[in-house]
Amino acid sequence: MTSTLTASPATPDADLAAQAAIRPGHGGKILSALLEDIESGKLPPGTPLDERLLATRFQVSRTPVREALQQLVARDLVRITPRQGAMVARLSVNQIRGLMEVLGELESFAARLAARRVDDALRLRLDATLARCQQAADSGGSAEYAVANSVFHEAIFAGTRNPYLTTQLRNAHRLIQRYRVRDFQSKAHIAKSLQDHVAIVAAIKDGDETAAAAAMNLHVPAGSTGFSEFLASVPPEFFDPVEAAA
Repeated sequence: MTSTLTASPATPDADLAAQAAIRPGHGGKILSALLEDIESGKLPPGTPLDERLLATRFQVSRTPVREALQQLVARDLVRITPRQGAMVARLSVNQIRGLMEVLGELESFAARLAARRVDDALRLRLDATLARCQQAADSGGSAEYAVANSVFHEAIFAGTRNPYLTTQLRNAHRLIQRYRVRDFQSKAHIAKSLQDHVAIVAAIKDGDETAAAAAMNLHVPAGSTGFSEFLASVPPEFFDPVEAAA
């Protein structure tokens, strides 16, 4: 990513439990569809979610729609208020800053662990994901590079051999993803991300924990300059106006 804060439980069992929560039937299908729409930016922060219109869209009664919305509320992706009803949750600038700071530390720790535990299989996987990023940068668009970027970071997550950390990373990515749908809109941004990936891979393959963590820390826009640039790419209406006025 420039790191992407992707998506989506604190244990492997919790990860399975979260997947099981997307139950078969109408409610599960609605939940899956809305999750995809929110994380892809099709339903950006602040978008109203009308139960009646959603019931019409999915050709169901309002009960499974209400159930799906409640599950999204539990994931902090939807907010329901007495006056306004349901909408895609908006975060304040302070909340986003805090989330990005946590994500930056988790990503750096993941790179450190991957370097500590690197083996030939991980080296080959990282080379393959880096080649995919290069191909997407050369001939693909922002969507293709975003997918390649996610695959790259997933390879590092796997390299940590720490499912607890991986779960936390995925959760943080899911929370921030609706604010990152404009990543990789320019060739310059893609080129910078790819350059970062090259440095991260080199450090991990060398087993250099310190260099890997430092390279990843530069990659995630959690610092003052990177965070300011990140905020500049987010439409103002995506932020929580109540928190902003407080």
